[in-house]
Amino acid sequence: MSKHRAVSRPHHRRFIALSSGVAAAGLAIVPLTGVATAAPAPSPTAPAGQMASMPCSDQVQACVRLSTNEAWLADGAGNVVRGPIAINHGGPGNETPTGRFSVQWKDADHRSSEYNGAPMPWSVFFDGNGRAFHGGNAGKQTAGCVRLPDEQAKAFFEALNPGDAVQILP
Repeated sequence: MSKHRAVSRPHHRRFIALSSGVAAAGLAIVPLTGVATAAPAPSPTAPAGQMASMPCSDQVQACVRLSTNEAWLADGAGNVVRGPIAINHGGPGNETPTGRFSVQWKDADHRSSEYNGAPMPWSVFFDGNGRAFHGGNAGKQTAGCVRLPDEQAKAFFEALNPGDAVQILP
């Protein structure tokens, strides 16, 4: 009797590796040699000006949708580089503004001058009022910033540069 091992892949696909050297993905049986790897299926092509997985315009490098607590990194030509990423944002009285912004400056080890030196690792400032993408506990609301898990904040810090377009949707 063959032994089976289920391997989870993104997008809720399951690939089964069989000890006989084949893999089943849906109804397809594919012979394998050596180590089995599987690439995700290509995304459907979205109409011009629309993105299948990012709600912002194609020209932005960072996209945020506050209503779903999600953010994306993109290449400015409509291709998503990373995301969606779980985020948190400003709460009542400290709402994160919506609209179009541009990255102004960055600080890898920033500390808040307004909130008792609170750490804001991997800060990427996008407006003239001190709001930024930054790391920290993404489960906690901010004073108007967009907080990401540290690993994701570092990716935003490394990918974004002054002048890059940011869009924040309600």
